[in-house]
Amino acid sequence: MNQLQTALRRSIHTSPQQTTPRLTKISLHPPKTVEVEFADGSAFNLSAEFLRVHSPAVDSKIRSVGGEKVIYGRRHVGIMSAEPIGNYGLRVAFDDLHKTGIYTWDYFYHLGSNKFTLMRNYIRTLKKHGLSRDPQRRK
Repeated sequence: MNQLQTALRRSIHTSPQQTTPRLTKISLHPPKTVEVEFADGSAFNLSAEFLRVHSPAVDSKIRSVGGEKVIYGRRHVGIMSAEPIGNYGLRVAFDDLHKTGIYTWDYFYHLGSNKFTLMRNYIRTLKKHGLSRDPQRRK
């Protein structure tokens, strides 16, 4: 077991007031996925792209298009590292140098529970603005 997994195992818990089931396992599979499991039996495999475009950070390199904030061109983004934050979350560092988002256990559950709807809405927003999940070609 690596140092991150050991630290995460020690810090996994949620407060009794929360309705989100308790996180029981988190596995980092760089560069492409994070897998989370909860006490209610829910298990979610979340891609780096999905996590990156749904980053909880304010400065996630967002482009404002028609008044909507859109992150695009992240299909091939990878996870470089992750570090536990207190007893409640994980800071993920991506290879596009974004590293300020803290994903709480509750947020992981929300993302996993709504993964297909969130991704479908994301793709619709990109299409609406003529953007792509693929990175822009360098000139």
